[in-house]
This record gives sequence, structure tokens and C-alpha cells, in this order.
Amino acid sequence: METLFGLDYQTWWFLVVGGVFSGYAILDGFDFGAGAWHLFLRKEKSRRIAMNAVGPVWDGNEVWLVIGGGALFAGFPVAYASLLSAMYTPFMLFLFFIIFRAVSIEFRGKEEMKWWRKLWDVVYSFSSIMLGFLLGVVLGNVLMGISIDANHNYTGDALLSFLNPYSILMGLTSLSLFMSHGAIYLLLKTEGKLYERLAVLQKYAMGAFITVFALTSVYTLMYAPHLSDKLMTMPASLILPVLVVLSIANIPRLTHKKKYLQAFLFSSLCISFMLLLCALEVYPNLLISSISPENNIDIYNAASSLKSLKIMMIIVAIGTPLVLGYTFFVYKTFSGKVKIDETSY
Repeated sequence: METLFGLDYQTWWFLVVGGVFSGYAILDGFDFGAGAWHLFLRKEKSRRIAMNAVGPVWDGNEVWLVIGGGALFAGFPVAYASLLSAMYTPFMLFLFFIIFRAVSIEFRGKEEMKWWRKLWDVVYSFSSIMLGFLLGVVLGNVLMGISIDANHNYTGDALLSFLNPYSILMGLTSLSLFMSHGAIYLLLKTEGKLYERLAVLQKYAMGAFITVFALTSVYTLMYAPHLSDKLMTMPASLILPVLVVLSIANIPRLTHKKKYLQAFLFSSLCISFMLLLCALEVYPNLLISSISPENNIDIYNAASSLKSLKIMMIIVAIGTPLVLGYTFFVYKTFSGKVKIDETSY
């Protein structure tokens, strides 16, 4: 088996896909969180400031989702097909809400009528909440296991089987984390009374996240032993749960000191460490079959040809610095507090 720096190409592509989705969760996560707070901001000016805080970057953040989906399809087409078949309903809902969220951002400021703006405020906030929730629901199903037969076909109910206690807990965990993450981002972009209100809202979101995260962790230990057992076989990997807890503990400490940039970095690290922990728990599997372990889809039976993976790794080596450079440039250009003018949403 050919390797690159000691790892086979299938593992490298597993890391690429995981890295892209982690970047997406960090970047689109904060603007989902910011949107989820929209209806909690009562004044028109406050809502406009919050929307303009994400206005220059939200569409660029969604590019990471396109890259992630493309990377999964290119590297592991079998897993891509099975996942989209199994999670057809949540993915269609996700597509529905992501379209209406984009429409609401662009349409809200086109008319002055109160009913018009209130309508799009509701659509924007509800769509953001559902998007954050659905991402956790999909992750919960992937971790718990999906009804996949020996031919890698989904055999479960396509309508509501994705809603189970664990996926709902994961959905609430991701939503509360994104709302805390988004509030921290807005604190970096706002001032005055809006800033003070967001500081209070962020504390509520962080409290909710810690509570739901604790419940989800207990549920995982009790009802998903295949995840925790994997860590026990590799004692060195236990450092990851420790890093997750430390990153979570640092967020309220830093927000209390009003060090919001550092808090945002630790919030981003928290998302990264949690997703890395999930990846480690399932590796080398991509999709766990709830029917039989023999039906699991892993990085080897789902991968494209070795030649394809090699060519795509070259593309990744060229494209990654460009994407990171562009992302840095955009955030540097639009850094600082938001000011409303005639070009604002």
C-alpha cells in the first residue's frame, strides 16, 4: 500500500474531508449562530448591524460546504451516495433553509414596509436555527449508525428515522454551540447597548451548550459504547476529550474578561476538537451500519482509485493556500466594528 509521509492516501483524504468540514463548521457556524439571535434583537438598527456583521462573509463561508461535499464525492463516492440516500430528508431540509436564509438576507432591505422586514427577519432567524440544528442531527446519525445493508444501500425509513434521541441531543448541542460562537463574533463587531445585550445572550447560550453537551456525553457513554470503546483502546487519544473540556472552560473565562477575540479562537478550537474526536471515534469507518459491523463503509471500500486520490492530493496542495489566503484577506478587509451606511443591508 502506497503512503505519503507514513499515511496511506485514503487516510490523507479522510483528513482532508474532515478538515474542510471543520472549517465549514467554524465559519458558517458563527453566522448561523448570529442569525439565530436575530429575533432576540428588538431594535431595527440592532438587527441591521447584526446582519451586516455577517453580510460580507456569509456567502464565502458557504463555499466551504461546496468544497466539503465535492471532496467527499471525489474521494469516497460510495459513502457520499449512501449518506445522501440515508439522510435525504435532513439534507433536503438543509438545502431548503440555506436557500431561504440567503434570500432573506438579500430581500430584507429591499422594501421599507415593517411587515416586509418582519417577515424576512423571521425567515432569516428560523432558517439559521434549523441549519445549526440539522448539522448536529446528521452528525448524530453518522456517529450512532445508519441502517446500511451488505450492498451499502440504506434500508431504513427515509422520512423520520433521522430523528432519534441521540441525533436530537447532537442537534441541540451544535445549535447552542453555534449560538455562543455567533454571539462572540457579534461582540467583536458591535458596540454600545447592542454589545451589552449580546454579552448577556452569549452567557445564556454558553450555559445551554454546557448543559446539553454534558447530557450528550453521558448518553454517548451509556448508549453508544462503540464510540467510547475506541478511545479506550488508544490511551493517547484520551488527550482529545481533555482538550475539548479545556477549550470549553476557556470560553466563559475569556468572555468574562472581555477578551472576545481569544474567546472566539477557543470557540473555534472547541468545534475543531469535537469534530476531531468524532472522526477518531469512527475511523477508519465513514458510515457505521446499525445492522451489522460487516456492512460498515470505511475509507478503503468507499475510496476512489489510488490514482484519483494522488491527483486530487496535488490539487489540494495547490488550492489550500489559495483558499486560506482568500479567507484571511476577506476577514482582514472587513475587520472592525460595523457601521451602518447607505450600502448596508
